[in-house]
Order: sequence, then structure tokens, then C-alpha cells
Amino acid sequence: MQLDALFKQPQALPAVPKIVHELIDSFNNEDVSIDEVTKKIASDPVLSARLLRLANSAYYHVSRTVGTVDDAVMMLGFVTVRTLVISSGLTSGFKSMPGMDLKKFWKYSMHTAAVSRWLAKSTHNNIDQAFTVGLMHAIGQLVMHAGMPEAMLHLDKLAGPMDPRRFDMERTSFGYHFANVGAELARQWKFPIAFGDAIDQFPEPLAHSPVNATAAIIHLAAWRARAEHNGLSPEELAATVPTEVCQAIKIDPNTFVKELPPIKELCEGLEALID
Repeated sequence: MQLDALFKQPQALPAVPKIVHELIDSFNNEDVSIDEVTKKIASDPVLSARLLRLANSAYYHVSRTVGTVDDAVMMLGFVTVRTLVISSGLTSGFKSMPGMDLKKFWKYSMHTAAVSRWLAKSTHNNIDQAFTVGLMHAIGQLVMHAGMPEAMLHLDKLAGPMDPRRFDMERTSFGYHFANVGAELARQWKFPIAFGDAIDQFPEPLAHSPVNATAAIIHLAAWRARAEHNGLSPEELAATVPTEVCQAIKIDPNTFVKELPPIKELCEGLEALID
């Protein structure tokens, strides 16, 4: 199936709340009314409940209880609240998926997002952008499974969705892979261009010049999340770390492997995104 035909399949696209689309639009609107957006988030009981759980979680270490959406915006800032609400909307957008364990998929994506945030902070890059792109970097997998389930289930039997060979297998079968699909989804939803570019380039960040820092961060974070999923030992981590990609964003590979906190600790409190 051609890429444009895939996006014409109504079942291929996630159903996300209207407020999530409005928040995505706010990236491109400097005059956005934060008060108005806050009221709209507060009027969605599911999203606001998730936001408050996240805001009060160990992940954000807030000094007092966050009781309202207004409190969350005041204590975390609008940019972080926007990141959390968009992320929450994305993770709840697909209700079921043939052949895919959605809980496992979003757990892997959440791990990628948390590691991306740590890497962005460590390398002085945009942490909210890294987190959001990290969370949605593989969403093209879900679009493809929803839009052409039989073809994807056939590939799943040959190599699972988190198998590194997956990119080449999808490209050979369809002429594109899930990162291309995720990038197109980001463009159609009018995320900033930088988001789509990072998703598109993360599988091979060194193939582009200059290297897109966010794409390189997502590449490293996805590698680490896959390693967690596959239970790699410290020795296996050290042997397989993408050294050249680390060098491209000026982080020492040993520092990345040894100083990154345990994934469970890094994600503490984020489970509210996927519950």
C-alpha cells in the first residue's frame, strides 16, 4: 500500500480528543491564550485526571499537591503541561490493535521518551521536544498495523515490531518504514516541522548533514529502550552502544551507558500515561 493510500484508511489514524489537536496547533500560534487552553483541558475529565496524576507523580518531584489544571500550569509551566496532555492523548488514541500488545508498545515508547528527556537535558537540547518526539517516534507502527493489518502481521512473524531489522523489511515490502509514516502523521497533524524531521531521520541520524540533534537523541533512546525490553546485560550494553551517534551529540558513550539512571527509576510516575 502506498503511503498516501495508507493515510486515506479511516481506521489507520488514532482518535484523539479535540483539545489535543488544539494544543498541537498552539506550537504554531504565538498568541495562544494559555487561560483558554487551561479551561479546555480542565473540561475534559479524563485528560485532566491523567494530567494531575502525572503532575503529582515522582517524575516531577513537585513541592506540594497539584490539585487543579491551573496549579499544574503554574507549577510545571504551560510547555510541560502541553507535552503531557498531548502525550496522554496520543497513548489513548488507539484502543486495540491486531497483533500488537499496546501496553508493551507504549511502555517501550515511554522508556524512549524518558531516556530522550535525560539525553536532551544532558546535551542542552530541547527536553520537551525530545520527550514528545521520543514518545511518538514509533507511532507509525500503529498506523501501519491499523491500516494494513494482514501485511503487518506477516512481517511480525518474521521480525517483531522492535526488531532492528524491521526498518529494512518494511522498506523492502512497502517502499517506506514506520518512521516515515510517523513523520507524515506529525506533518498532517501540523506539529512543528522539526518534530516530523526528527522522527523521519532517527533510524539513520548520521545519514543527514548536519546531524539533527533530536533525531540522534531518539536513536540512542530507542536503542536503550530496546535493550531494556530485551534484557541486555551491562556488558552487552557497552558492546552495542551507538558510539558515533553519541559523538554526534557530544556525549561520551561510557557516560551514557553508566550514568543513565535505571529505566525504572527514570520513568517513576510516568505509568499514568499508559494506565
